[in-house]
Amino acid sequence: MFCEQSNSCPVAFSGLSPRIQRLLRAAKDALGASHSPYSGFRVGAAVLTKTGRTITGANVENAAYGEGICAERSALLRANAQGVGGECVAIAVVARKGDEPTETITAPCGACRQVMQEFAVRSGVGGSFEIILATTNFEKVEVFTLEELLPHAFGPEDLSGA
Repeated sequence: MFCEQSNSCPVAFSGLSPRIQRLLRAAKDALGASHSPYSGFRVGAAVLTKTGRTITGANVENAAYGEGICAERSALLRANAQGVGGECVAIAVVARKGDEPTETITAPCGACRQVMQEFAVRSGVGGSFEIILATTNFEKVEVFTLEELLPHAFGPEDLSGA
């Protein structure tokens, strides 16, 4: 775990491990792949695997609004397509509105949190899956666990009792 506190853990970018700094930079770089012509809100995400591999994704909007995909799910699904879906242990998320840097962190939506749950269970980290959120210039960085952002999550074990 990168953060030992409960709830959120604000940290300075310089206080993060080099691996997590690289993960955040990869998420920021992924902003360039965003297709967001309708909202202008770009989101980049980078997934970290158990072996230290980084896989990125970006949000993709669609004129039929519900048919787009968030950056977090884009990165996780890309990791799965590359055969490492069961190795995901953390994700970093960075956003930007147009050309302006963000002043607050952007948290994952509910659908993304649920997909993170599935990948966290597969990788064996469960609720300790970490979500690192940062402003565009890394002035604010906060670290959460999936358990904090999605308490009492629905998962595969719930299906066995149905």
